[in-house]
Amino acid sequence: MTQQGVRWTADQVLALAPDVPSRKAGSKLGVAGPWSEAGSTGEGAVWGLCKGSGSKPYQTIVDIADVAGPAYKCSCPSRKFPCKHALGLLLVWAGSDGTVPDGGEPPAWAEEWLTARRKRADGQQSSSAAPTATADPEAARRRAEKRAERITAGASELEQRLSDLLRGGTASAEQMGYGLWEETAARMVDAQAPGLAARVRELGAIPSSGTGWPVRLLEECALLHLLDQGWLHRDRLPDGLAATVRSRVGLPAQAEGPPVRDHWVVLAQYDTADGRLTTRRIWLYGTESGRTALLLSYGAAGRAPALALPVGLALDAEVRGYPGAGQLRVELGEQFAAPAPTARRPPGVRPEEAAIRYGTALRDDPWLESWPVTLAEVIPTLSQGTQSTPSTQGTPSTPAAWQLADPVTGSALPLAPSATSRPGLWRLIALSGGAPLTVFGECGHRGFTPLAAWPQDSGETVSLC
Repeated sequence: MTQQGVRWTADQVLALAPDVPSRKAGSKLGVAGPWSEAGSTGEGAVWGLCKGSGSKPYQTIVDIADVAGPAYKCSCPSRKFPCKHALGLLLVWAGSDGTVPDGGEPPAWAEEWLTARRKRADGQQSSSAAPTATADPEAARRRAEKRAERITAGASELEQRLSDLLRGGTASAEQMGYGLWEETAARMVDAQAPGLAARVRELGAIPSSGTGWPVRLLEECALLHLLDQGWLHRDRLPDGLAATVRSRVGLPAQAEGPPVRDHWVVLAQYDTADGRLTTRRIWLYGTESGRTALLLSYGAAGRAPALALPVGLALDAEVRGYPGAGQLRVELGEQFAAPAPTARRPPGVRPEEAAIRYGTALRDDPWLESWPVTLAEVIPTLSQGTQSTPSTQGTPSTPAAWQLADPVTGSALPLAPSATSRPGLWRLIALSGGAPLTVFGECGHRGFTPLAAWPQDSGETVSLC
């Protein structure tokens, strides 16, 4: 149940946008002018009519209490979720200027959608509670063995190709072009090892990635070789590491173990796309358990994943973890209340401790790109001897060496190159104003990527994604 009068911030609403154009379009509709007959209930429903170009206004409704994050319905033809009208409605609701009053009764069209959602939810709960037919365990075992044999054949072939590359010298990779790597990746797909295929495709882009590419190619080849050997000798590995290898190769896994109920603060949410799939990463922090967890959601290329949670709010919910040594991924289970504001945040550490935590995590998962950490009282600064000037696009005009420095100990973490090209960097700098602040992000071998920040004496989460 949503508490009446508890409303989100504009940043929390805009964090739900599937892309930048939707964020801009939704912001334009986040004013009272286009809206009429708007209202909300204490149970988490928000609705309104938005004037468009046609004779009839668009009917827009949002259920912010849905277990999988806010659910949306709009009569507009947009295929984006949420559409600009849903974002605009939530922005008007967040404004608390009386345009969207509390305690109203939904109109018939909104009530019809809400009732249908409740019936579907009840049906899903009944289905999950009912006994299900047991799959043939012997058939499942044979399918798993057959797939394992294919992956083993693919890993052995990949080992041979890596050996050929090293015998010919890494310089030869520049002449081979991307076609050879794409062909090898296709062979890994045929071997039902999508994790190996993805890493092979990354190898193909390294020879054209600028100065120092031979070193980067050798490093990635070494990691790929290590993964191959891990799969080929998985029976000798500890259970946790073996599960990690299976996951990295691309075998699906199911969440297991008892559910953990906590008040999970949504720290950050961002999407990445590879041309085939859009992956959404949502970082959570359990205020009681002190645990950091990762939710993953997927969408087809060009479409936003279904799961979206408002950054800075807390969920009273259960999660279940996935197998694997040091794995942080969880599955969202039952949610007991709608997302609500909170002033809780994870405790921060010094930069040197953040680097140690990442190094420790690599022992459990050598293929780990980064590790979530919260830095306490750091200041964004330029490394000594470097300069940067904002460009007209609002991003650094040169790849300046930005870092997050601890003014007490003098230690610092460099920002990842990708982080210095995002508008979020300048937002972080403006938020700091030269004063220390707390920053959550991902610490990896390429540097630190800031995802959220809290100014001093403020519990409000500021998204940097």
